[in-house]
Amino acid sequence: MKPEETIDFQIKWAWHKISKIYNSLAFTRGMTLAMGHALLNIDLKNGTPSTSLGPKMGMEPKSLSRLINTLEERQWIVREKDKSDGRVTKIKLTEEGFKFRNYAKQTVVAFNTQLKEQLPDSKLQAFFEVMEAIKTFELKTS
Repeated sequence: MKPEETIDFQIKWAWHKISKIYNSLAFTRGMTLAMGHALLNIDLKNGTPSTSLGPKMGMEPKSLSRLINTLEERQWIVREKDKSDGRVTKIKLTEEGFKFRNYAKQTVVAFNTQLKEQLPDSKLQAFFEVMEAIKTFELKTS
């Protein structure tokens, strides 16, 4: 089997293409794909505990820590102690953070809208079914 005939190869290259698209657009606004992804995963109303942001994004703690520090340096987020549990630090968006979050959201919506316009509903449904099967897949080893 050739690499390009495997499912994982196709997923990897599709993600590579998507990340290049997002990073090139984010670059024009002085941000990265990871920054936009983080901003989109922060709860607008209550903030998000820093410990739950990493799992939402699939990031390792060290990388997430650097990203949070960068967002804080740019004043796109603030860290606040949770009022009900002082052990928890919540990350909240600043006004500037909201602006960049909205840009990230517009980019994601535009990407999805334009791609959906090119694909019939039946193909989109099949795609989501395949992705769901992959998410729940467990490789059996002997």
